[in-house]
Amino acid sequence: MTAPVLTRRALNRTLLRRQALLERAVAPAQDMVGRLVAVQAQEPDAPYVGLWTRLEGFDHDQLARLLEDRLVVRSTVLRGTQHLVRADDYLWLRPLVQPALERVWRGTLGRRTDGVDPAELASAARGLLAGRTLTRLQLRDLLAERWPGHDGQALAWAAQALVPLVHPPPAGTWRRRGAIPVALAENWLGRPLAAPAPETLLRRYLAAFGPASVADAQAWSGLSRLREVADRLGGELRSFRDEAGRELLDLPEAPLVAPDVPAPVRFLPEFDNLLLGHADRTRVLGDEHRGLVVAGLAAVLVDGFARAVWTITREGGTATLVVEALGDPLPAADRAAVAEEGARLLAFAAGDATGHDVRFAPPGPTASPGPRRGRS
Repeated sequence: MTAPVLTRRALNRTLLRRQALLERAVAPAQDMVGRLVAVQAQEPDAPYVGLWTRLEGFDHDQLARLLEDRLVVRSTVLRGTQHLVRADDYLWLRPLVQPALERVWRGTLGRRTDGVDPAELASAARGLLAGRTLTRLQLRDLLAERWPGHDGQALAWAAQALVPLVHPPPAGTWRRRGAIPVALAENWLGRPLAAPAPETLLRRYLAAFGPASVADAQAWSGLSRLREVADRLGGELRSFRDEAGRELLDLPEAPLVAPDVPAPVRFLPEFDNLLLGHADRTRVLGDEHRGLVVAGLAAVLVDGFARAVWTITREGGTATLVVEALGDPLPAADRAAVAEEGARLLAFAAGDATGHDVRFAPPGPTASPGPRRGRS
């Protein structure tokens, strides 16, 4: 039997529904973090905007309390980058991605830590952090004392890849900057890590990002050999095809959404899960604008697709939301919808400003690939 074909717009609308971007969900912030599996936190404030755009009535304190109560942790997980993860999920997710993190370490830091035995480095980091929290700079200096002549910063980053570490608050809280604290994950959570759960990962990924290909799941997670995991799940998964003929997998009861369902304007933060969830990003982003993800630009969804980028600037007491279209200028009706949603974003992200303004910049080269701010 031939697998049904799903159009780009059908995939787009289905993805938006699963990401709570067709209508905001009425749910606790902890549940949304779990629904997304892991929330990109490469930019510290980005998860707040990402949850605000998906949740009805979300405010900054909700996420801060989850971090302080140790129900959500900030750590290096998917693709070797910072994410927020529910504590219960971190226990099985971190061991699952450990081999991928070690590959990232060897590829990016191997030369800078040449001559340092990784097992000895991991043991030293565990000893230094046993029963206490250090800043990353303190860990760097202590490791540099242990291995004089080596790059202490590289040693600290390598330790973060080799040992399950978390960044306790105030790291990850709204607009907090400064020295980043580090703690052993098992100490911070008071529980041991669990067995890796690749089948759980694939099911959860499909629930949030499907229908999707194995290549999509691997690009999102940074893991390899997920084809074997999909094969083990066997008849549990449904099969589709996209318009290019690629196989897409999905959970048996996961809903599909008609391509003509209206999609509201939504503002996404830098490196949002939606833009990093697939190897083939055309369901939300044109190939000609793929560089905006690499450059770490924040996107505006119009009719479900990334059609503009945004920033907030401040001058005096006024916060200005600057929106720049990707390609052709936005039609008047879309500009009005963007301005309306943008006013709500300003109330959330710049509530302390004495004035708010929304400005549309002329289309320019902003979305072309720029200096790489993080892994995509």
